[in-house]
Formats: sequence, C-alpha cells, structure tokens
Amino acid sequence: MGTTSQADPQFEFTGGAVCLDFANTLNGRKLSVLRDDLRSYSDLVAWARQAGVLHPSDVRGLQSAAEHSSSRASSTLAKARDLRETIYRVFSAIAAQKKPSAEDLEFINDVLVEALRHSRIVSRDGGFSRSWSEPRGNDLQSPLWPIAHSAAELLTSPDMHRVRECGSDSCAWLFVDQSKNRTRRWCDMKVCGNREKARRHYERARG
Repeated sequence: MGTTSQADPQFEFTGGAVCLDFANTLNGRKLSVLRDDLRSYSDLVAWARQAGVLHPSDVRGLQSAAEHSSSRASSTLAKARDLRETIYRVFSAIAAQKKPSAEDLEFINDVLVEALRHSRIVSRDGGFSRSWSEPRGNDLQSPLWPIAHSAAELLTSPDMHRVRECGSDSCAWLFVDQSKNRTRRWCDMKVCGNREKARRHYERARG
C-alpha cells in the first residue's frame, strides 16, 4: 500500500504513529517561514497512500471525485489541515506534560465519530482486524478516517507518555520515543541530530 508515483511529493515517516506523521507535514513551526507539504488535495491522497492507510485501488476514485468537485476537495483539504493542527496541539501539549484543550479533543472526536461509521471488523488470517468500508474512493474525506483513529489509539495507549517533540531549535516534529531508556531527542538523528551536533561543534570551535 505504500507504492509511490514519481510525480508525487515524497513524505517523511519518522513519527512512529500515523497521526504524528500527519502532524509533521507542516514544517518550520519554530521558524518564521512555514512549509506546508499538503498544498493540494492530491498531496493529501499521496500522503495517505505513502503512509499505508489508503489502498492504491482507491486513489484513482478519489482523484476523479476531486476533479469533479473541486469545492468539496478544497473544503476537505481545509478540514485535513485543521485536523493536522489540532493533532499537533494535542500531542505537543502532551509532550510538554500539559493538558490538551477540551476544544481540540472535541474536534478529534467529531472526526473520529465519522470515521467509526465506516469502520468494520473483518476476519483475516485466522484472526480479526479493523478495516474500512469499501469502496473508499468515492468519499473525499476517507483519508482522514485512519488519521483520527490513530490519534484516538495513541491517546488511549501507554505510548501516549512516550510522545516527544524534536529537541532541535528549528524543528517541532513529533515522534513516539521507543528507545530503551526513553532518551531519544530528535525526530531523525540523521537530520536534526546531526545538524544539532554540527551546531554545537561550531560553537565550541568559536569559543
């Protein structure tokens, strides 16, 4: 489910949870210049496919539906961005050991209620798993369902206490700290971690 097209933007998935990876599609929260990776409804579909929460067979249907109703696609994109910012505020507060606002939790609940209307329990490989009603390619809001469900799952799991915000001065990405001693500081050691090490080395050299 994670196949990509060469024409699609490529997203990073280092959060450890679908909802956190979704929150991380806005860059530069600590800087004066923001970069939004969700510039269009097509970007939302591409993200959902790369995240593994949207089957490729549904992509064409969603793209066709968006082309036939640009106004609905635009309103869905706006709702997706609202959900993203709500998820960020909730888990950023948790990472800072603060209480999320009731309004933000209510917004996630509203999207979750809609998502659960399309949720199904299916028999698979000798057991059971949660799935989504088919086909999803006709409902432009279907990429939001697994995101809201992921947020609810994380909020009600022990991993909630492992949510961290990147320690870089220029990054506010969220992630689940699965390190053994819970000391992970960076969203990605190869990016923010190395950048911070280089900055400290430069400051020591100047000093």
